[in-house]
Amino acid sequence: MDEMYGLTERTEPQWRDALLAEPGGPGRVRCTLCPFRCVLADGQAGVCRVRRNEGGALRTATYTAAAAHLTAIERKPLYHVRPGVSVLTVAGPGCSFRCDYCINSRLSQYGREDDVPWLGETARPGELAARAAAAGALLGMSYSEPSLAPELTLDLAAHGVPVVWKSNGYLTAEAIALVAPALLAVNIDIKAADEAAHRRLTGASLAPVWNAVELFRAAGVWVEISTPLIPGISDSAESLRAIAARIMSIDANIPWHLLRFTPDFRMRGADPTSPAALAAGRSIGRESGLYFVYVERALGPDGRNTGCPQCNTPLVGRGIWKMVHNKVRDGRCPECGFSVPGRW
Repeated sequence: MDEMYGLTERTEPQWRDALLAEPGGPGRVRCTLCPFRCVLADGQAGVCRVRRNEGGALRTATYTAAAAHLTAIERKPLYHVRPGVSVLTVAGPGCSFRCDYCINSRLSQYGREDDVPWLGETARPGELAARAAAAGALLGMSYSEPSLAPELTLDLAAHGVPVVWKSNGYLTAEAIALVAPALLAVNIDIKAADEAAHRRLTGASLAPVWNAVELFRAAGVWVEISTPLIPGISDSAESLRAIAARIMSIDANIPWHLLRFTPDFRMRGADPTSPAALAAGRSIGRESGLYFVYVERALGPDGRNTGCPQCNTPLVGRGIWKMVHNKVRDGRCPECGFSVPGRW
């Protein structure tokens, strides 16, 4: 996740009616948003701590704007979606995961950690959409887990401004079917190569995340994948080869972002990812057959730039978190006509 800036106000989240609920037995409600499918008694909150049963009705605390600032789309990171455009990013509280390294734990771990205050205010979709449109920007949901806020996602999209997510991808098929028409693109984290490592890090299964990659793609949403190189979890050559192979089995055109692990939250004593490990990961991705493997900062412009897979023409040049040039024309390489995958 990206780092969150600029919030000072402390208010309690406002709870409102939630989507994706069904009866769960007498006095109980089942949340069908994520694969935990929590069955909640009256007054009980789910694993995410931001969806709860109130008198037999499912309610959500995520109709909230904890951030509302412009940033480059390259920071999501989304490299094959309208290079150079700005994104007005908003966030609500909560996450379905409990990643020990989360740099935004004051948002994501709301309700789990006693010392995590809420910072933010009730979201106003019309105002947010108007602000984005005036800036020629997209709307983004990031920092915490956007998939916990399908209600806000749908309301933002209803105002005609394209919406993008940075997500853990932990959703049910019915949740994806609901939100996919509202999304232009989503970057999904693949945090580990196998179930055991993923559960150890996040407290959740890996299989639904891969399933989300395929379901979003089938629904026409542009998908990019990010993998943080976390010590002992996803930084080994074996783990990276396994992730690259799985991406290849879906589509070699999916952009794969290798992210530097930054010690934070409960992993402050760990070492950050070395540039050498990131370079090795990029080599593994390319050797596996992936066309677009990116490293944001540690390897300089060569790690960020997009080249044509067919003729090697430089297509998109990027500085840190911004576009420098874009030679893609109508979705194609100007030299050889290769169709460059993305939402240009």
